[in-house]
Amino acid sequence: MKIPIVYKSAAEALSIVKPGFRIYVQGSAQTPNFLLKELANQSNRLYNIELVFISVYGDIYVDKPEYAGIFHVNSMFVSESIRKSVNEGRADYIPVFLSEIPELFKRNILPLDVALVQVSPPDSHGYCSLGVSVDIARSAVNTAKQIIAQINPNVPRTHGDGLIHSSRFHSMVYCEDPLHEANFGEKVGDNERKIAHFVSSLIEDRSTLQMGIGSIPDAVLQSLSGHKDLGVHTEMCSDGIINLFEKDVINNKYKQLHPNKTVTGFALGTRRLYDYVNDNPAFQFLDIDYVNDPHNIRRINNMVAINSAVEIDITGQICADSIGTYQYSGVGGQMDFLRGAALSEGGKPIIALPSRTAKGISRIVPVLKPGAGVVTTRAHVHYVVSEYGIAYLFGKNLRQRAKALINIAHPDDREALEKACFERFKIF
Repeated sequence: MKIPIVYKSAAEALSIVKPGFRIYVQGSAQTPNFLLKELANQSNRLYNIELVFISVYGDIYVDKPEYAGIFHVNSMFVSESIRKSVNEGRADYIPVFLSEIPELFKRNILPLDVALVQVSPPDSHGYCSLGVSVDIARSAVNTAKQIIAQINPNVPRTHGDGLIHSSRFHSMVYCEDPLHEANFGEKVGDNERKIAHFVSSLIEDRSTLQMGIGSIPDAVLQSLSGHKDLGVHTEMCSDGIINLFEKDVINNKYKQLHPNKTVTGFALGTRRLYDYVNDNPAFQFLDIDYVNDPHNIRRINNMVAINSAVEIDITGQICADSIGTYQYSGVGGQMDFLRGAALSEGGKPIIALPSRTAKGISRIVPVLKPGAGVVTTRAHVHYVVSEYGIAYLFGKNLRQRAKALINIAHPDDREALEKACFERFKIF
């Protein structure tokens, strides 16, 4: 029997929120900003509300200074929307592997009172889709005591783990806001193309790819049009995969896990991407504790993980989530995939980064900035790629690593790095 759809106002739906609640907020392209704005409007009756999520987009309202003591953001990733509030001490950051976040919900380390999600309208059977942000949302809706859904016809209906029956929602609120978009291809420049050239030289036909977020992964995808029979198993995907799909470069034919399917946790890109994955059975949006599990990743032969970094020291330590003590992003899934790829038969874990920042500061440094977080240890790093070449660190001692990394540093930075190397290791 078809369940009738009854929509409530955002104010009525959020009236179930009580002081002391912990609320999960779906993120990425599907951040439910409409509900968050109304939650902020109800601040006069609330206090001690904790909000947990990963990467959110747009104005989330509740992190503003005037809501101190009412709402507290406790995020597991620091995206641009909350970067200021985290670094000003008005919000907190939980360092955790992306693959392990669902365990925080399941084991009641972070028990959820309410989940705020944005989903597609119910189909003829009453099912809605979590769309392009299944990631940790699947576990959140499975464990939350109550779910409030922002129903939006702009949300794609995706295949995989994202279906949830409308009868499970405490309330449904209708909204037609556009999804958040990002065009990483617009930021691809000469350095990114040079890096992509070196990275693509490491990728063999029939490899399976994981790409992190940003312009370098998109540049790598642009450089792969001459490859054959690639697969994708990744925590996120963007517009760069579409052209490779249409050219049959990506077809997933030789994957050991989910052959013939692209597996991802979430998608972030332009409307073209959201339309492309809509009701597309070639894509499987799965729970992140499955997608990012290194034990699953290692089962895929020739797994290539491509991630970036803020800086790397001359021994190979990777800082990818902070600039000194300034919290910039999060641990995310970098270690999940680098470790999984390293254990894969024929796998290649790759860190790709420009040799310098936009301000001309070397990213290859003698020591990490004071307070910098080590996301990936030097024992886990294999390939490091800059616009000046490839450094292979696996099996290298500290002196050999330093030499290899100095060789791919910006030429104007090499003399200072060589001096630091000599002072530390007494040789160069």
